[in-house]
Amino acid sequence: MTVRDGGRVAVDVYGEPDDDAIVLVPGVLSDAAAWGPVARALESWATVAVVNRRGRHPSSPLPTGYSLRTELDDLAAVLRGFTRVRTLFGWSYGGLIALHLAGNEPVPHVVAYDPVARPFGADALAALGQAAADEDDDATVEIVLGRISRLEARDVAALRADPTAWATMTRLAAPVHAETAALNATAVPEGLAGRAGRVDLVVGGAHRGRPPYGTTFDDVRRVVPHATTHVLPGQGHLAHLDAPRQLAAWITGTATVTTT
Repeated sequence: MTVRDGGRVAVDVYGEPDDDAIVLVPGVLSDAAAWGPVARALESWATVAVVNRRGRHPSSPLPTGYSLRTELDDLAAVLRGFTRVRTLFGWSYGGLIALHLAGNEPVPHVVAYDPVARPFGADALAALGQAAADEDDDATVEIVLGRISRLEARDVAALRADPTAWATMTRLAAPVHAETAALNATAVPEGLAGRAGRVDLVVGGAHRGRPPYGTTFDDVRRVVPHATTHVLPGQGHLAHLDAPRQLAAWITGTATVTTT
């Protein structure tokens, strides 16, 4: 799809090309392909669309002056490309994008899994900026996993030992500094997602109440007072990779009570 500034946003579509739709918005170090197993397992929508946000091939690179507004304009353009978007789902940074859009545009139903908000990752911005300046994608992934996600050194080493996983993350690393900076440059208003008919916030049970994802989730929850909070038992931040069918089944279950 062509967006406001002339950039291009690719969207992977499963099922019907344009029917009752759910739109999925991935976060940082992720792309549409990573969400394919979840998309294929969803059952309550005839159309499943997964946004390949800019900075991920074959979408355009991040534009000069990139900000959260870029993401909101892009996502609004994607939603206008479908006749009946019933549900908007976002993960991590994608969850924040989805919630902000639902403050600007009417959306029947928003689901956000492990949404993040400032000051998430703020203490790593300088290091991310240096890695970006050096075009050192390897260092960017190390910073995200170690300093931001707070994985144990042994867990980072295990990921590095998996050549496919590490190559995927380094391929998606280039936009991370700009995305983290945009996240931290944006205040989160009270009454976020105020134009959504219904909001479901989901946190992984493995880190509920624990930093960094459980505590930033609590920050988001406080500014979406009309949301219903859920826990995905036994899952962490990467449920779409670790348990895609479980996550898809949970999302599908929300459709039975979706406001239309």
